[in-house]
Amino acid sequence: MKSIIHQTGTRFAPIVNRSCRASGNSPLPVVRRANTIARYVPSGKIQHTWSVERETHHTYVDPAEWINEAAIFKALETTKEHAKDPARVRDILAKAKEKAFVTEHDPVNVGSKSEFVQGLSLEDCATLLNVDENNVELMNDIFDTALAIKNRIYGNRVVLFAPLYIANHCMNTCTYCAFRAGNTGMERTVLTDDDLREEVAALQRQGHRRILALTGEHPKYSFENFLHAVDVIGSVHTEPFGSIRRINVEIPPLSVSDMRRLKETDKVGTFVLFQETYHRDTFKKMHPAGPKSDFDYRVLTQDRAMRAGLDDVGIGALFGLFDYRYEVCAMLMHSEHLERHYNAGPHTISVPRMRPADGSELSISPPYPVDDAAFKKLVAVIRIAVPYTGMILSTRETPEMRSSLLKCGMSQMSAGSRTDVGAYHKDHTANTEANLSKLAGQFSLMDHRPTNEIVDWLMAEGYVPSWCTACYRQGRTGEDFMNICKAGDIHDFCHPNSLLTLQEYLQDYADPDLRRKGEEVIAREMGEQASEPISPQALKRLERKMKLVKDGQHDVYL
Repeated sequence: MKSIIHQTGTRFAPIVNRSCRASGNSPLPVVRRANTIARYVPSGKIQHTWSVERETHHTYVDPAEWINEAAIFKALETTKEHAKDPARVRDILAKAKEKAFVTEHDPVNVGSKSEFVQGLSLEDCATLLNVDENNVELMNDIFDTALAIKNRIYGNRVVLFAPLYIANHCMNTCTYCAFRAGNTGMERTVLTDDDLREEVAALQRQGHRRILALTGEHPKYSFENFLHAVDVIGSVHTEPFGSIRRINVEIPPLSVSDMRRLKETDKVGTFVLFQETYHRDTFKKMHPAGPKSDFDYRVLTQDRAMRAGLDDVGIGALFGLFDYRYEVCAMLMHSEHLERHYNAGPHTISVPRMRPADGSELSISPPYPVDDAAFKKLVAVIRIAVPYTGMILSTRETPEMRSSLLKCGMSQMSAGSRTDVGAYHKDHTANTEANLSKLAGQFSLMDHRPTNEIVDWLMAEGYVPSWCTACYRQGRTGEDFMNICKAGDIHDFCHPNSLLTLQEYLQDYADPDLRRKGEEVIAREMGEQASEPISPQALKRLERKMKLVKDGQHDVYL
């Protein structure tokens, strides 16, 4: 039974003081978050022992109010005819582009200071999702709009990272996952500290600076263990200058009190959690037992992170569990909710598509399979609907599909990935299909290329590979970072910093041929044929910083 508490005079307005992580920088101004009317307490029927709430006074907005299933279904039904009208569709795209290209004094979004700028209403989003994928002209218009919005905000940069699985014990029963409790055929593993150091070292030797740390939900690997692992990861340094500069996490839902403890490590960037599906009946069917079966508790995870000061949060849905159009609309509603109550929408949105998982028949034949044409469309619509979010592209997709999806608005991607616990340092064999097929990960991967090949491929496609973590390390997170985006200043920060991290990678980890190619890219981007504008002042600063990097300095940013 839901417990509803009406407190008309009670509002949540925490003050977040972000101290700069980079030495020599002054603290950033105090940021006051938007007010939230407190009136809902999640049911205590399902126990959450992995992370116990010690701040029991928190109340929330009922998720049923902001994930409005009836409104989504109505929008998807009533816009079917709208989607057949090319003029209407193009008008939606033109208005969305105008909103996404907001400037500090833009009347379209006057008064907005948040990370999230709404590119589409629910009805407009549903209209685009209902466009027939066989209508080549309209689909190309959608793709072109998505790419234009991505390039305007994030340029031709593609941020690289790698997942790091620490433990695969799990007490949940997700029907589509190899880690689920009922999969007795899977060997369960927890990395020791030495194993973890070797894993991190192996990733550093690939050139990675950013990782996504993951674990299952089980008492055999506790939140205390994970906090210790974060410290271990941050302590690893390899030759020549290997270090992990941003640890994003994808772990079980945490209480507000434990979110604060994670924040206090001062090592964690984004807290990522997928709802998997926003459709309640499907969620119940796909998660029949275990703490993950609590829909409301899970969907409120990002709220708890925000209240604890972790203001970079990631959301996502697993496509294949339910109608992809519904899931996209629901993620738009989730984004709107976060913006409305915390003045910061999702820092990232992930769009994994279901792939076969060991011992799961459902994962082989998804209930709602999403073909390539529909998948490209949904990616483009998300970019248009939530323009300022980072969109993450998984190695679940083939190299060919990843190339296509980059043209639909993706801005981040995993590289050299494994989904096995301990796979990076234990798999010393060549990356052959035979060897990789023996690894028993959480799900099957489709892009097995090592990081250096991904870097080479991205540059050949016209992108700038990036490992930049400057904004996070200098305290520019949440609203602070996105305000730079909306003011149009991101190109004077992110693009130069991406080039600096690329130069670092080329000097430390690239072979001579790859280094030559990369330095040609850097020269182009700092010259008259640059893909995006850098102000004369920023260019001068970049030239000075680039000389420092070429002289052997590291961790150099604008």
